[in-house]
Amino acid sequence: MKAVILAGGFGTRLGNRTNLIPKPMVKIGTKPILWHIMKTYAHYGINEFVICLGYKGDIIKDYFLHYEARNNDFTIELGSSNLEFHNGHDEEDWKVTLVDTGLNTLKGGRIKRIEEYLDDDINLLTYGDGVADVNIDDLIEFHKSHGKMVTITGVHPPARFGELIEEDNVVKSFEEKPQTSQGLINGGYMVFNRELLSYLRPDEDCDFEIGPLESLSKEGKVMVYKHKGNWECMDHERDVKHLNKLWNNNNAFWKVWE
Repeated sequence: MKAVILAGGFGTRLGNRTNLIPKPMVKIGTKPILWHIMKTYAHYGINEFVICLGYKGDIIKDYFLHYEARNNDFTIELGSSNLEFHNGHDEEDWKVTLVDTGLNTLKGGRIKRIEEYLDDDINLLTYGDGVADVNIDDLIEFHKSHGKMVTITGVHPPARFGELIEEDNVVKSFEEKPQTSQGLINGGYMVFNRELLSYLRPDEDCDFEIGPLESLSKEGKVMVYKHKGNWECMDHERDVKHLNKLWNNNNAFWKVWE
């Protein structure tokens, strides 16, 4: 079972941050959000990844190609280029396949274009900009239990505004508004059977949510796993600052690996 990560979009709503790097490489702490997503999967034993590249995909390729040097002290013999790494990291069992799926390809086309790298009947799929404390084991078990083609994780989007607590017109406190109790959205962290690939085309204009997923939903082949925990995506500059604040204050809800 592999985790497919869609990491090819332009990320235009992040403004200047994505002029030089793709959105999945924007950092939370010292690591790209892509790394944080992968760490969540790895915590549940999913350590094989297929990353669908597009906009500035060479930067993501470069990150993993030089991962050892980035994350280890090392000694290099300049004449022979022999390398000796002096420490290790927790990602040594990761197997990452990086696939150029086209600059302008929509999500369905990207998924179809990595078909040859998917060997198992069941695989995982998510976006390269959302973190969550989803229990991946429970998600997979739910998918297997209902026998449908696709499971999406339904999440409650976080409210964008804080709430003031008052008593007799006297403000008592300001609090961050919790995630809303109404209205689910697709938060990624999906599971799909290989049969889904037959509903997709490798064409650039083949979308995923609009078209294939809509059709499958009408056929009763899509189920939702209702996640009652936390989920947030890196969509705007305020999200970058918020996620970094959580990380720096040791309040990163998605850090399930420790």
